[in-house]
Amino acid sequence: MNRRNFIKNLSTASAAYAFFPGFSSLAPYGERVKITILHTNDTHSRIDPFPADAGKLAGKGGAAARSAYINSVRSREKHTLLLDAGDIWQGTPYFNTYKGRLEFDLMSKMKYDAATLGNHDFDLGLEGLQNQWKRAHFPFICTNYDFSDTPLAGMTKKYHIVEKGGIRFGLLGLGIQLEGLVPPDLYGDVKYLDPVIAANSMAKKLKREMDCDWIIALSHLGYHYASDKISDRRLAQQSENIDLIIGGHTHTFLEKIQTVLNKNGKKVAINQVGFGGAMIGHIDLWFDRDRKKTYPDCQNCWV
Repeated sequence: MNRRNFIKNLSTASAAYAFFPGFSSLAPYGERVKITILHTNDTHSRIDPFPADAGKLAGKGGAAARSAYINSVRSREKHTLLLDAGDIWQGTPYFNTYKGRLEFDLMSKMKYDAATLGNHDFDLGLEGLQNQWKRAHFPFICTNYDFSDTPLAGMTKKYHIVEKGGIRFGLLGLGIQLEGLVPPDLYGDVKYLDPVIAANSMAKKLKREMDCDWIIALSHLGYHYASDKISDRRLAQQSENIDLIIGGHTHTFLEKIQTVLNKNGKKVAINQVGFGGAMIGHIDLWFDRDRKKTYPDCQNCWV
């Protein structure tokens, strides 16, 4: 290459760094960017560890152990996401006493990046949620709940984008049908939208219009049912553009990621880590400079 062509190519490369957000922050060719996703679901106000009579869960969980694990991972991993799939409230006297304040305070101190709502998060009604909302220093993503005619109007997000290591993650949140599960006076005029339609529409928008590299659904639909009720597995089968479903509701302890082929024959990863914060989901992703990824490595951990 002569000197003139070298300078021309160097100028082109410099322009690319200037005009493409995140381009310069990714690793050089041949190297990869590692993103670690930590996640919880159905923590159910478990502030203390499980008691001695809790069988295999005895001594596990608790906010202190969860926080210690999260801090340990963050100390050695540069790019970490912390997410929750709902049912933060209800299950111990802490909830009865503090009405959800303590749970939101602790999650905020742990610096969660985002969460969605589970059915038990409506146990104090919409006003109860509204009263504690300011304590949650992280967004709640509710793609298939319409809160327009409720006290929570404008307080949740239909989607959320987080950038880590130059990689754009598009997050959406899916809630379960509240009718028949939650007393009507507790959820009032919340409108339930078809989760598959809502998820596919939002995932397409995040991928194609907002240039997201990876789409994550925070789901409180449940992992799997014997009936045709919508679940994470059924959602995955009918989905497009979703890469990972972080689930909740059915308290399913998965030792490793499960995979389902979507309607286009592409793999969708599904993970769920039981309940009570006894286990934390731990997923490692690697992206190269072109944002092409290897398949996620999962090492769910008891705490």
